[in-house]
Amino acid sequence: MTIRVLAPDVVSKIAAGEVIERPASVVKELIENSLDAGATQIAVEAQGGGVALIKMSDNGAGIPAPELELAFQRHATSKIDDLDDLERISSLGFRGEALPSIAAVAEVEVATQTSSDTVGSQVCFRKGEVTRRESRARPQGTTVTVRRLFRYFPARLKFLKSVTTENSHIAHLLSQYALAFPEVSFSLVLDGRNTLRTAGSGDLREVVSEVYGSEPAQRMLEVRSADSLVKVSGLISPPSLVRSNRNYLSFFVNRRWVRSPLLTRATEEAYRGLLMDGRHPVAVINVSLPPQDLDVNIHPAKAQVKFCHDQAVFSSVQKAVEETLARTPVARPTAAPFSLSSGQWQSPRMITDNEPVFVVARLPTLELPLLRVLGQLANTYIIAEGPDGLYLIDQHAAHERILYDRIMTQWRQKEVEVQGLLQPITIELSPREEESMKAGNELLAAFGFAVDPFGNRSYLIRAVPALMAGANVVEMVGALLDDLAGKEGPGPWEEKIAQSLACHGAVTAGQQLGSEEMRELIKQLEQTKQPRTCPHGRSTIIHLSSHQLEKEFGRTG
Repeated sequence: MTIRVLAPDVVSKIAAGEVIERPASVVKELIENSLDAGATQIAVEAQGGGVALIKMSDNGAGIPAPELELAFQRHATSKIDDLDDLERISSLGFRGEALPSIAAVAEVEVATQTSSDTVGSQVCFRKGEVTRRESRARPQGTTVTVRRLFRYFPARLKFLKSVTTENSHIAHLLSQYALAFPEVSFSLVLDGRNTLRTAGSGDLREVVSEVYGSEPAQRMLEVRSADSLVKVSGLISPPSLVRSNRNYLSFFVNRRWVRSPLLTRATEEAYRGLLMDGRHPVAVINVSLPPQDLDVNIHPAKAQVKFCHDQAVFSSVQKAVEETLARTPVARPTAAPFSLSSGQWQSPRMITDNEPVFVVARLPTLELPLLRVLGQLANTYIIAEGPDGLYLIDQHAAHERILYDRIMTQWRQKEVEVQGLLQPITIELSPREEESMKAGNELLAAFGFAVDPFGNRSYLIRAVPALMAGANVVEMVGALLDDLAGKEGPGPWEEKIAQSLACHGAVTAGQQLGSEEMRELIKQLEQTKQPRTCPHGRSTIIHLSSHQLEKEFGRTG
């Protein structure tokens, strides 16, 4: 194979592939340029998931007319001057590849005007080349219009998801920058719908209200801490306000939105012992430290950073969150009382303490033997005696299996039992959740939910599956929308929804059960097709045989 220098157009496509992963990547680069230009108002419009159109307008400093075309040359930037600047980067972007990368794969128009210009300038690009230049009057600022994204890089199109999914990525991105810059007014219009609008008042809690809803915003706790190296600020949720995944953890380092496992661990470590397994807090945390103690040049899309003093940053964030939680009277999560009267249980066969239980014929691989309940361990595990030793049953995993089988049976037979709510529950959705709601409303309806629009990003839940009548409805719907956010193409999404419903409807670890309730649970578990595992594949039961017990106690000869 011959070594050769790649053609310029090939080089530009490679650069574009590193920087422009999807339409949201374009929006990210344009927003960061606007913020670095001092914009206080940023408006974004997208059509067709951002493939047909992305339009971003700001009131920033603008680009001087003589520099407008230069801005679209590779490695051109106004954000650094020399090598020393790389040691103290304070802007959001500096690579100098975003604009030329966008122009290489789409049709781009830029209109801009500075405060010193008497008239604005407009330039159009196709395949990275200028096709038109003209003067045009406009207010100070910049408008970038991107049409037919990936027109000149069609291979990337096949990796994009549906319009709804791409819209949700754009909505999530705008939400994060609105949280990072509460003093900037952001607006987002997706396919003609007003999806997000913030006032730019500088009040972070107000932005949280716009993004996540007024009720979560009111409950959030303020974090404020500083030491010689790190300053931590923001808002965190009390332990009573949780989510089923980490999508609601937002971290900003020197105002830069980043994905950081280190900051995630530091935050969740502060909640240790306060949250049940599988539950995560809501957090908007800003970390500020000297630019020289931070490397922002480790990721093509600038989505990750590297700290010079990892442990110090970890400790500062963990301590700040812990101190906030300690100052606030918060209750540890408790499980709701369990009742057999909810209709969730049936009793096809009763086994009393005095009945014989040694039926060896019932020992195939999947089926359970007849068991006699002895008690409960740590309000989490049911202790039972069987024909060959001791059995420990995870009450949450077991109930998950029971509910999952019922839910899937009702769904397959199109006979889902629905429970109407006496008082409809109002929920406020984030922009990303709303996109999931619009895409998945029919699927939710097939599982027994009745959800109607009720104003801007507000919805009324009028009915839920009867099996879920005792669950936390708002948390359950939020988890389902998070699951639907990843829905794309064919696949067992009905099973994923059933798994999520079963998890939210099941009795929890730490929940005290009476003897009769434990017996009912085991009997229901015996009737399922796969009683030894929960829908997620975890074991529901551990068996210690009589031989094992005799061996441990030295009773074997």
